[in-house]
Amino acid sequence: MALRDGHLVARTAWWARQGNGQPDLLDILDIDNAQRPGAVDTATRLLTAAITAVIPAGTSPPDYIRFLTPGWREEPAERQAAEDRRAAAERCGARFFVERLNLEWRPGTEIAAPTGRLAFRLVRDPGELLALMTKVIDGTLDAHDQADLTRMSPEEAAAHHYHGELARYTSPRDWWRVADLPGGEPVGFVIPAHNGYNPIIAYLGVVPAHRGNGYIGEILAEGTRILAATDAPRIRASTDLGNVPMARAFHRAGWITIGHQIDMTWNHASGS
Repeated sequence: MALRDGHLVARTAWWARQGNGQPDLLDILDIDNAQRPGAVDTATRLLTAAITAVIPAGTSPPDYIRFLTPGWREEPAERQAAEDRRAAAERCGARFFVERLNLEWRPGTEIAAPTGRLAFRLVRDPGELLALMTKVIDGTLDAHDQADLTRMSPEEAAAHHYHGELARYTSPRDWWRVADLPGGEPVGFVIPAHNGYNPIIAYLGVVPAHRGNGYIGEILAEGTRILAATDAPRIRASTDLGNVPMARAFHRAGWITIGHQIDMTWNHASGS
């Protein structure tokens, strides 16, 4: 916290998955609105102190995620606040990475009925899923996957995603589905899960050979149907703002955009 004459003027907080010894995200960077025009200086000084205190020297700070409303660019106060925080993070060595859409399905929203074009089954084993993930990464529009591919092979990127996220979910593995053509050829998969806060569509993909045939909507419907059957009060998902085909699939299915998020990343180590 940053205090002035005993009053709180700014605060920051890190977030970590249960059991992790180091932060996974910079989750909060807030400044009292009355601090303008010195808001960026205040946030910069606070974040610099926080990085020094929390992040071990020689390691890179985790990503900073800022949650915003869907119309944040049209709201002057919210836009200014977002720009101030981005500027402070940049002064501390961060860079803009990607803007994402946060999406939600709500009970009562119609779920498209199966068309019969695809048959859905359980994932046989992790190896099968990893092989499909490796194929899906080819031509990906996801910024995080694209970044992974600059420093590792598609197989390594798939394994990194699987072990770093999907394998950690404690929700039932029998929610996971592979979508097959009638002859048994896989065209894609969906990973419904629960992240400890909400039911989510954790991953959805169509292999390159079968893109452009409208399968993405059917696979999304299957994942939604699985979670809706648990009487979920809502289902959440996220996709990059620039991943237009994926965003359109969710919107066609009746999902609504409930917010945007700005992801920033550090490409240097703390104390270096």
